[in-house]
Amino acid sequence: MAVEASDDPAALGAQDVVFVTVKAPALPSVAAMIGPLLGPETSVVFAMNGIPWWYFYRHGGPLDGRRLSAIDPDDGLWRAIGPDRVIGGVIYSASEVTEPGVVTARHGNSRLFLGEPDSRETERVAVLADILSRGGLKTTVTRAIRDEIWTKLMNNIASGPMAVLTQCCVSTIAAEPACETAMRMILEETASIAGALGCHPDRDIDGKIAFMRKLDHKPSILQDLEHGRAMEVEALYGATLTLARMAGVKTPNLELWTALATLRTRAAGLI
Repeated sequence: MAVEASDDPAALGAQDVVFVTVKAPALPSVAAMIGPLLGPETSVVFAMNGIPWWYFYRHGGPLDGRRLSAIDPDDGLWRAIGPDRVIGGVIYSASEVTEPGVVTARHGNSRLFLGEPDSRETERVAVLADILSRGGLKTTVTRAIRDEIWTKLMNNIASGPMAVLTQCCVSTIAAEPACETAMRMILEETASIAGALGCHPDRDIDGKIAFMRKLDHKPSILQDLEHGRAMEVEALYGATLTLARMAGVKTPNLELWTALATLRTRAAGLI
């Protein structure tokens, strides 16, 4: 999707914006095909689940500039797009592909967070958030986009592996006491990784569990399994474990559930 200057000439000027909302396994094809969409001033919003390929761009500290080869093989995105174009995005929308080319949002509270990788407040992000909000998608600008990445990732990690193994919706899983206990341990471990990397996600674990008990929805990674689509195990779970090792954080529960989800994915021929 591209937002053209004509949508709001006074605000956007000559700048275009391209939205990338694919699943992580499709990123190599994005790197190969996105070139014709990019002008000199084009920004690119990556509104996706998981650890983004640009995560360490202008991160600061000893890991600044580190590349994540498992997410961006051969630096394809880094070279084709350039991290300087990136606007970070975190999207909340319980959705389902109901037919080819049609995505249905199951709840009316879809929302988007946008932010610069270097935490600056910029006009390009402010203008884009305003356009999207006026268009009906509640969009919030944040100076801590990585905090939002981890807050969303905690939900994905706590529910996704169990959903893949049980093929149940989130509320059914969270209703089982043993599963709830496992969710809590995974949430704590994931928050610890974020904290070790200098981030401060929402650590209201009781609130997250209460939300999951009411979420009558199959996570998208389970939908991919059931429809035979490539599954983003690496971006959601494998990359998180990579960052845990970088930060020196022990994650025995996350390692177990990632291994089980990986075996299930491999058995389905989707990895």
